[in-house]
Amino acid sequence: MLHLNRDVVVVGAGATGLTAATELKAAGLSVVVLEARDRVGGRLHTDEIDGQMYELGGQWVSPDQTALIDTLETLGLPTYERYREGESVYVGPGGVAARFTGDIFPASDATQAELERLIALLDELVAQTDPAAPWEHPRAAEFDRITFRAWLEAESDDSEAVENIALFIADAMLTKPAHSFSLLQALLMAASAGSFSHLVDADFILDKRVVGGLQQVPLRLAEGLGDDVRLGHPVRTVEWADGGVTVSTDALTVAARHVIVAVPPNLYDRIDYVPPLPRLRQQLQQHQSLGLVIKVHATYETPFWREDGLSGTAFSPYQLVHEAYDNSNHGETRGTLVGFVSDQKADALLQLSAVDRRRAILDSLAAYYGPKALEPVVYYESDWAAEEWTQGAYAASFDLGGLTRYGALQLEPVGPIRFGSSDLAAEGYQHVDGAIRVGRRLAREILDEIAATSTTNATSSTDTTPVTEGASA
Repeated sequence: MLHLNRDVVVVGAGATGLTAATELKAAGLSVVVLEARDRVGGRLHTDEIDGQMYELGGQWVSPDQTALIDTLETLGLPTYERYREGESVYVGPGGVAARFTGDIFPASDATQAELERLIALLDELVAQTDPAAPWEHPRAAEFDRITFRAWLEAESDDSEAVENIALFIADAMLTKPAHSFSLLQALLMAASAGSFSHLVDADFILDKRVVGGLQQVPLRLAEGLGDDVRLGHPVRTVEWADGGVTVSTDALTVAARHVIVAVPPNLYDRIDYVPPLPRLRQQLQQHQSLGLVIKVHATYETPFWREDGLSGTAFSPYQLVHEAYDNSNHGETRGTLVGFVSDQKADALLQLSAVDRRRAILDSLAAYYGPKALEPVVYYESDWAAEEWTQGAYAASFDLGGLTRYGALQLEPVGPIRFGSSDLAAEGYQHVDGAIRVGRRLAREILDEIAATSTTNATSSTDTTPVTEGASA
């Protein structure tokens, strides 16, 4: 058993953990990052499937993600714009594909007007919501007790408008049914992106990609940390007291002053805490969960949809694949589509055999792009729920009432233990941008605490009353 001593132990080599470790090391502290997987990146993973490069996890960069953009510039990672020339495709409740341009899909005048009204209403509520403290909204308790779907249905009797507004939060972001999370959770999701309108605008939120894949961010950060990153070391135990921690894997133990648990909340209880975490922390973790999504990659000899005048952007709440985009890699002549199947549709899909699942997904893509979509030369499904060290999609969200009950508590340390990931971000919630912001925040908190402790100790030593020389006992 190897024994190490460090100022800080970081559990998890995703963007949050590696950012925190980089900041702490730059400030002069000793660190070690312990990662259960045999790779760095967490929910960022770029891989080759049958000779084709795919980004199996997160991949997009939007203009408001300034922490990520700053990191890309620091690491010297170039970006390129997602292909978006041409018309988008929407499949309505009747199953007919319709082409359009702009953000609002082709529907009746009444439905289009209702969509615009609901978007404006949500933008107004989002503007009142602080993504760092949504539980402080004047109507937070009320908004956290009603599901997003129930609120939408109370606001509108236009079912097509309701289904499409729900899609942008439920299917596309939280990857849970809209009846399973609160209006307040939906407002947080939109506030973290700046507005609900940003979520509707695919050209904004899915603006650019990194040449060679977004996993290069954690890969470059890990390179800078060198041997301070240890792979294949799932943390089994965190023994903690006010004075510090001892973190143990199967092969090593680390004694440290602080530990950052930088993994999704659903994995917190994979670690044995000695003593156990406070009862409210344990309760908190039982009210957060990840969603479910299958990310589908289909590559063709050419991007045939472009020849047909399509941008590749397609969506429908009535289709198995609720959204899809041109995901062709920089500099390639081949064309790649990426699509997503989430929540209850994913439940049903995972009951099928691999052959039947592929057929159902390609049939759905063909509903958007025509029969040429049925014959990819490379095909792959990213199923993050099957990943041992992820077990779900995108981000953790609370059940009804959980955000107001536990939201503030999730940000508080437990003695020398701090928790953080993109799941706990304000701006950039569930994105790499948010992961970087949280990593910076956690590093800053530890540095501030160390500075404050040093100041207190220095003050205490200078205030000590000296013993008078020659005094007798």
